[in-house]
Amino acid sequence: MILEKENSAVIQKTLGKYYRRKETSRTTSRVHVTDQNTDDFLQKLITEAKDLGSSDIHIEIYEEKCRVRIRIDGQLIERYTIEKEDYPGLINKIKINANLDIAEKRLPQDGRIFFTQDDDKFDIRVSVLPSLYGEKAVLRLLSNDATDINIDALGFTPGELEDYLQSVRKPNGIVLISGPTGSGKTTTLYATLKILNEEKSNILTIEDPIEYTLDGINQVQLKESIGLTFASALKTFMRQDPDVIMLGEIRDGETAQMAIRAALTGHLVLSTIHTNSAWGTISRLTDMGVPSYLLANTMNISIAQRLVRLLCPDCSAEEPFDPVMYPKGYDPGKPLSVHRVARGCEHCYYTGYKGRKALYEVIPIDREFADLIKSNIFEIDTQMKERDISTLAENAFALFAEGTTTLEEVYPLLLSK
Repeated sequence: MILEKENSAVIQKTLGKYYRRKETSRTTSRVHVTDQNTDDFLQKLITEAKDLGSSDIHIEIYEEKCRVRIRIDGQLIERYTIEKEDYPGLINKIKINANLDIAEKRLPQDGRIFFTQDDDKFDIRVSVLPSLYGEKAVLRLLSNDATDINIDALGFTPGELEDYLQSVRKPNGIVLISGPTGSGKTTTLYATLKILNEEKSNILTIEDPIEYTLDGINQVQLKESIGLTFASALKTFMRQDPDVIMLGEIRDGETAQMAIRAALTGHLVLSTIHTNSAWGTISRLTDMGVPSYLLANTMNISIAQRLVRLLCPDCSAEEPFDPVMYPKGYDPGKPLSVHRVARGCEHCYYTGYKGRKALYEVIPIDREFADLIKSNIFEIDTQMKERDISTLAENAFALFAEGTTTLEEVYPLLLSK
């Protein structure tokens, strides 16, 4: 009897992991592995990934096996294994749909699939990379409708949201959001554009790729192969009578200089940049050659952002907490006796997590911070404490202490304290 119960638990866990169900209908959305030889396997795979809220599909080949993984809540999960003899046919189907050269197997290729099924339409960015045993394909699902994005639900604290909305309501200046790839920066920007999207405003964006679509906004896809770069698009935007300009990313000094020029001439510029903290954005821009006095005059607000997975409310459990689990040298100043840990159940597909939340570090650039920028002062811990501005580490610990997420999820952020 005990053995039967153990076997049943293993079966249920495996079913939950590999045959996920749509949360809305609780009906099973699956593609049987035996379907991989049919012509519609690729379409079923894309449909399943979309239904499960996946952002990427990874199709990979190794010496002994081929597999398909999908990324959900920032984590890759293996979904299928594919027979090696069927793998080249699947890659060729992807290439054909993305208008790529099926005969070219030595060089990387990038393409796009315009996927349509019933009333569902979205774009898929395709990247094919030659690897040791064959070609690896990654499909990124894009162009989700931005109408359901609500800035109030992203993760800002009330004080942070007030500072942020005040900065984006200014008629000119620069709003910068920093963070690694996949930290939700674009979602925050589009939640902001929804607020600014009014009949009286001309909003232009240059993106790579266009991840969301929103009526009333003029969106441009970056095409560096023909010279349409962030910097060249910005030059053209200035002749398009813009009120708000959104740059997908500030990657180089030329783009940074153009963004500063746009802000100085009376435009509101929104963009992202790769730095570890909100104040680190300032040093990154000065390294790119932007004079500090121009930054002080144009910066409205600097934000750092990360995404953290949330515990499944149906299966998380409470356990005693040992402070030795903290990163070495970390002292939150708040003792904890217990903490919540991930367990895994059928509701979270045995991952222990369900959904994600954004954490922010928000620094509004007022006169005092502007003076610090002009003076090239990069240590602002005292000013942050005086203003009661929470760092990413502090917000991460607060989320952990209230039992919303685990120490494993916030551990990298605590290291940055």
